[in-house]
Amino acid sequence: MPNQVYENSAFCPFNDSIEIEALAAGLSFSLMDEQHPLCLLAANELQFHLQHQQEWTHNFGLSSDAEGMVIGKMFGVLVVRTKEGVLGYLAAFSGKLAGKNHHDKFVPPIFDGLAAGGFLNIGMEELTQMNKEISHLESLNDQTYSSEIERLKTFRKNYSNALQDRIFEQYHFLNKAGVSKSLLKAFEHTGAQKPPAGAGECAAPKLLQYAFRHGMEPLALAEFWWGLSPKSAYWKHGHFYPPCREKCEPILAHMLAG
Repeated sequence: MPNQVYENSAFCPFNDSIEIEALAAGLSFSLMDEQHPLCLLAANELQFHLQHQQEWTHNFGLSSDAEGMVIGKMFGVLVVRTKEGVLGYLAAFSGKLAGKNHHDKFVPPIFDGLAAGGFLNIGMEELTQMNKEISHLESLNDQTYSSEIERLKTFRKNYSNALQDRIFEQYHFLNKAGVSKSLLKAFEHTGAQKPPAGAGECAAPKLLQYAFRHGMEPLALAEFWWGLSPKSAYWKHGHFYPPCREKCEPILAHMLAG
């Protein structure tokens, strides 16, 4: 099995062995606090890849000669069994990696906001132009333009909110039964009633979405932080963490239903 060629590079098969099959025997998916041995094996393979790959460059803050802003990143591995009965794992990263949504060895995003010609790129360009215009008028330091500045700021806020809502509308999540639920629906009964920015971009939903879409059975999940975290002392390099409550809990409640 290990030498079998798979059409999608996101699926990484384990070596076919009695030990691997024994570890997977009777395993059913749950969000466990402790990492299953197969998750640890998958995470070790992924971390080796992160340390040695030469396909892209991202400053995790782990090398003194790296350039650019330090951005630690959450990664996830999902142990799965394919329709053909092959054991392996999927890998994902939260948000973007090296400024992109797509990389070999990783599942794709649920919605690709970086797609060329997409509404998000156009919308961000519009917001950039608004910011420039507001900054220019403010630099004139002329009270004559105060009402125009306020009008532009209000328009910018409304435009930004509408753009965010349109982004949310692009996210739909599958569960094992193939039932789809929108991001907005997933959050409508929460305290906030609306998703936070970045919801749907975490590793866990990406992994489960890919598994369900390709008829794979999820067996175990683990997420770990890779790199330094300039903003929070909570995230520590190489440590494992459960899926976040703020962005993931309502999504996973649907995806793991039943």
